[in-house]
Amino acid sequence: MAGRDRVALLLQQLAAAACRCPAHSNTYHQGAGAAACSVRTTDYAFEMASSNIRYGEGVTQELGMDLQNMGARNVCLMTDSNLSALPPVKAALESLAQNGVNYKVFDKVRVEPTDSSFKAAIAFARKESFDAYVAVGGGSVIDTCKAANLYASHPEAEFLDFVNAPIGKGKPVTGILKPLIAVPTTAGTGSETTGVAIFDFEELKAKTGIASRALKPTLGLVDPLHTLHMPQRVAANSGFDVLCHALESYTALPYNMRKPCPPNPINRPAYQGSNPISDVWSRHALSVVARYMKRAVFDPEDLEARSSMHLASVFAGIGFGNAGVHLCHGMSYPIAGNVKTYRAKDYKVDHPVVPHGLSVVLTSPAVFTFTAPMCPERHLEAAQILGADVSRVKREDAGPLLADTLRQFLYDLQVEDGLSALGYTKDDVPRLVKGTIPQERVTKLSPREHTEEDLTDLFEASLKLY
Repeated sequence: MAGRDRVALLLQQLAAAACRCPAHSNTYHQGAGAAACSVRTTDYAFEMASSNIRYGEGVTQELGMDLQNMGARNVCLMTDSNLSALPPVKAALESLAQNGVNYKVFDKVRVEPTDSSFKAAIAFARKESFDAYVAVGGGSVIDTCKAANLYASHPEAEFLDFVNAPIGKGKPVTGILKPLIAVPTTAGTGSETTGVAIFDFEELKAKTGIASRALKPTLGLVDPLHTLHMPQRVAANSGFDVLCHALESYTALPYNMRKPCPPNPINRPAYQGSNPISDVWSRHALSVVARYMKRAVFDPEDLEARSSMHLASVFAGIGFGNAGVHLCHGMSYPIAGNVKTYRAKDYKVDHPVVPHGLSVVLTSPAVFTFTAPMCPERHLEAAQILGADVSRVKREDAGPLLADTLRQFLYDLQVEDGLSALGYTKDDVPRLVKGTIPQERVTKLSPREHTEEDLTDLFEASLKLY
């Protein structure tokens, strides 16, 4: 009976996903939706893709056995210089040695990678005949390893060939990549589940990336013991990424309102718009964040809380990895790319850096105030999950309520008071808007259309939070 109850609950959740707000009304159950793309402008299908995930305390010890089972003879292990001497990497290397796996280590991954740091990792990978890859680290490490695997598997490709348009050529990946095992050490990016690799394009001072299902890790080894080594602000900023992955994917434009309809399945993007399966993962991730994030940030020895946030990162990764994100992420890329002198606490780096999760969450109150009119029910539900009382709230007040709920959440977690605390002023806003415009891969998934003037207003509203 327990199994039947779980199935019934899942069906109820799927049914609840079809809300009646403007951006979602009647979108998930259109019987005539499977018309060929030759006669319709929007998509009619969505595809779920995710890496295999194995979760458990100490599961890193199985890494060497997995590679041995794959027949790997020459493995590339990527990490960063900070992690290279810490227990997660030591555990991975011990497992490789115990199982007789030959490997070489690349530990020059840059925290918040750039096109230059990607190219350095690609050059390392192309010099060797690696038949498998291992990434031990946060999103920066996993994304760098994805890129190295991609370009080493396509030796004739130029760097911009696979980079998202309009910055790159956005060519589809048609070759076969080598197996990649990701061992995430932070609870945030969900990169172990997705086919996305993000980097700073230095020339434009903005983030962009590569998005293809072919980039997905073969396996993610989610070992919660590794999260115990995260400093407080790293735990906080990683958690904010989970928060916004969940919120943005749940409120994204529905998949069958996304244009254009792909002429071939290979052209269907990884980020497809909200859909009833991603919704389940995103809502659940948000509920875990609401329950455990503050504990995970303020008590580094709270294994239950940190383990739960590690799983929430996976849940949200499966959600946004197929639905996508929108304005918070699109606007975050120039915030990180145009950093002046700001250096985040607890990050041991030799360059100014705005951590990704922080750059994303600072605009969230303004963004969700803006998007709420298109799907107020979902914004109200998100506010309720985060602890707000919605019993007497009108639909038109959904945005302000969610914004206030987020501000209190950020204040409780000691987040800086807006973009101004990172060194930005009103004079920087035009440059931030300019850096957001090329991010159409994600910004076009906003449930509400926006102009440059709207982006200007959102950045200005985010200069101060409290």
